[in-house]
Amino acid sequence: MGALSRQKFFEELPLGCLLPTAQQGLLQVWQLLIMCLACRLLWRIGHLPTYIKHLSTIACGFYTLYLFFELHMVWVVLLSLLCYLILFLCRHSNTRGPFLSITVLIYLLLGELHMMDMNSWHKMRGSQMVVAMKAISLAFDLDKGTVEKVPSPVEFMGYIYFVGTVIFGPWISFSSYREAVESKEISVSWLVKVISSWIKSQVCLVISNCVAPYLFPYFIPVFGDKLQKNKKRRKNRGFFARWLMGYQHRMGFFYSNYFVSYLSETTTTLSGAGFTEEKDHLKWDLSMANPINVEFPRSMSEAVISWNLPMSQWLNIYVFKKALKFGTFQAILITYTTSTLLHGLSFHIAAVLFSLAFLTYIEYELRKKLSIMLNACVLSKRCPSDCKHQNKKAFWVYFINGAFSVLAVLHFTYLASVFGSSDDDTDSDEDGMANHTIYKWSELNWTSHWLTFGLWVVYRIIM
Repeated sequence: MGALSRQKFFEELPLGCLLPTAQQGLLQVWQLLIMCLACRLLWRIGHLPTYIKHLSTIACGFYTLYLFFELHMVWVVLLSLLCYLILFLCRHSNTRGPFLSITVLIYLLLGELHMMDMNSWHKMRGSQMVVAMKAISLAFDLDKGTVEKVPSPVEFMGYIYFVGTVIFGPWISFSSYREAVESKEISVSWLVKVISSWIKSQVCLVISNCVAPYLFPYFIPVFGDKLQKNKKRRKNRGFFARWLMGYQHRMGFFYSNYFVSYLSETTTTLSGAGFTEEKDHLKWDLSMANPINVEFPRSMSEAVISWNLPMSQWLNIYVFKKALKFGTFQAILITYTTSTLLHGLSFHIAAVLFSLAFLTYIEYELRKKLSIMLNACVLSKRCPSDCKHQNKKAFWVYFINGAFSVLAVLHFTYLASVFGSSDDDTDSDEDGMANHTIYKWSELNWTSHWLTFGLWVVYRIIM
């Protein structure tokens, strides 16, 4: 919105940013929302054959893929066909999960390196990831016997291209898809969930686009009433100012993630998935993220899990628990490596995720040791009300937990500084992103990595 005075900025904010952002958000997804609702209503028709329901979501999924990716959608289709071919050929094997996982990761790596240009491939990264997670989870469930037999091609493709999740996710299990196809009764609670998730998504979109980029110049004017667009002035900012700008970038990046999370809640619920059933009571309670636990975390691990709840669940079930036989730290590294490969070969994403692997592990082990030494509730996870710790509500217990919470906010500000900094000149290639990541972290004096090393030293001393 340019370098404006603070009064002029707030005068132009509603028509200059808030309204256009909301309109653009609706224009981009209104057809997807209609497709989700159409499938939901179609499935409510009595005595409709199941294969017709599967075909309808395949058709709607194909249409929405074309809307978002045009002919590039063929690469998503090829991945799904490859996954079903592997499942069919290995239908008598008990190692479908590991074999399909390796095949999918090789396909994704080849796509990154050889099959098409990086920018076009990265646009489809979210859909590719959802397809991969669905197929891999189905393969492991077949190995375990949770799913009795390989689904028919129509049923498999209906699951893969389920219109509510094919673009923005989230991952849902095969059993959840089957329950959605059965189509539960349309109710007020379903409609309330759809509307509330949509409103939350639009609020987060507005905050990401219209509040976060101007947080400290205008909303909290610590830099005066003008945006600091001059490159020389940016380089001469003090250390505290650089942290504030890092938090500003963090806020924009985080709220764009919350926007996608609530939007995926909207599309998934609108199409009839994302509920739990307790006796005769149906609860539409799909939750993609928990922003409170991310913005005000008790620990790094709590915030990481709350960032994307379905993906954290998938990684925990199909990667972490299966890798625990190699040791806890090794399982964590394997889990974050898998997440990195699913997200694509991006230096800044890999650097952030592997940093998180060390941060979460060291914090978890240190707090576990402190809880034993001090006999206090200072674990990374909140203790149950009936825990056996003697010290639960002492001031110093709150202080320790509060210190780790502040440290988690600092870590996320530091790590997220490499995202969303549109005011910096960066290259789109990987060399440019690597240089950008190193520059942003060196600008903050590698604070988070040094603190992590310090916590590791403390942990080793008190072992």
